[in-house]
Amino acid sequence: MSIALLSGGSGMRLWPLSNGARSKQFLRLLSSPDGKLESMFQRIVRQIGRSGLGAETYVVTGYQQRDSVISQTGSDKNIIIEPCQRDTFPAIALASAYLSDQMKRPADEIVVAMPVDTYTDAGYFEAVSKMVEAAAAGEANIVLMGVPPRGASADYGYVLAESGGESGIAKRVALVEEKPPVGRARELVEAGAFWNAGIFAFKLGYMRKVIGEFVSDASFEAVRAAYSELPKTSFDRAVAEKEKSVAVVPFFGEWKDLGTWDALSREFSGDTFGKAVLENSENTCIVNELDIPVVCAGIRNAIVAASPDGILLCEKGASGNLTGSPNFGKVRPMYEERRWGEYRVMGAGSHGNGVNSLTKILRFNDGCCISYQRHKLRDEIWTVVDGTGLLVLDGELSEVKQGDVIAIKAGRKHAIKSVSGLQIIEVQLGSDLVEEDIERFDYDWPR
Repeated sequence: MSIALLSGGSGMRLWPLSNGARSKQFLRLLSSPDGKLESMFQRIVRQIGRSGLGAETYVVTGYQQRDSVISQTGSDKNIIIEPCQRDTFPAIALASAYLSDQMKRPADEIVVAMPVDTYTDAGYFEAVSKMVEAAAAGEANIVLMGVPPRGASADYGYVLAESGGESGIAKRVALVEEKPPVGRARELVEAGAFWNAGIFAFKLGYMRKVIGEFVSDASFEAVRAAYSELPKTSFDRAVAEKEKSVAVVPFFGEWKDLGTWDALSREFSGDTFGKAVLENSENTCIVNELDIPVVCAGIRNAIVAASPDGILLCEKGASGNLTGSPNFGKVRPMYEERRWGEYRVMGAGSHGNGVNSLTKILRFNDGCCISYQRHKLRDEIWTVVDGTGLLVLDGELSEVKQGDVIAIKAGRKHAIKSVSGLQIIEVQLGSDLVEEDIERFDYDWPR
């Protein structure tokens, strides 16, 4: 079997920490068994590894999030890149085409498409195992997971079984309905419907037939080429609602959607993250990624979140009303996690003669490097503020250390690799400072 972890959403509801480059699933705010902080993504990957499912796991994500995936898993393998952000149906179609066409998996291979941001317990994966068994036995073309509803909500899909379900026992489904209005949701809850947990098990051959209804050629390259033309809709609406042969495995364990600050804060191990002080305050959390302190006194039931992208102060009950970042126009993310480490934007400005500047601090993981590259529209000045590294400039290799300054004119090929604790201040100078101004080349670092 194979697991396709769906990690392509923008996750902007946890602004200002989440942005277009760093989605909510990559925020390291949850406690791991070893006492460190981990992200939702790292948590689900860890749980899959310990589940005993014996599955090969693939991550379906966007190009902007690829570096976060690599950084948090330590591997660049089994990553399927979406050409553009769509929804769960195109993502599952792309993953299925990749498994069939590129990995040569057989038609009877069981694929489990799983959201990456589910907060759950070990019993969840026991239910997944039952889903796999039901799909492999041909009990249905699609096997879903159903969880008991905690009320009538228009934010969830609903699955109505033909009879009441025991935990871990697959039941035939009478109805799948994706995010109905509240009135209809209330009717479904009263009829005994489950919430749809958004996880699907099916045979690869079945999904190839589904893809063929939208793309004449179900190969990976054909699906990728037609990706922007596939319906931008959920797998539930595009496939599950229309399919006659559906089963559901009920799961009665812990299952939470941590899509808001309110929900996420309930899983925090403490009330403060970063430089933060709470005085005479109740039911309040501070998450501070800035280098300056945040102090709150005498407030109740609040979330305070601060990052280089902005500051949020809201009542806990109101955090669900956040649908994305405030509309300040096109704003560059001020923090990004990359495969080699991370960077923060320290400042930006416009100057005489049409020259713009952008200043970043880059922190490297030991042994990691940026790609060998050059820029057409900007010069760069690197100042090594800590650690040691190796610099390659137009093919010439040299060692760099704290205090070294490297001037890189536009058009010069360059790369840097951390030996130990490397941090550099990068100043970009040019007329148009965009991430797209980059040309990459191969380079073999000496061992």
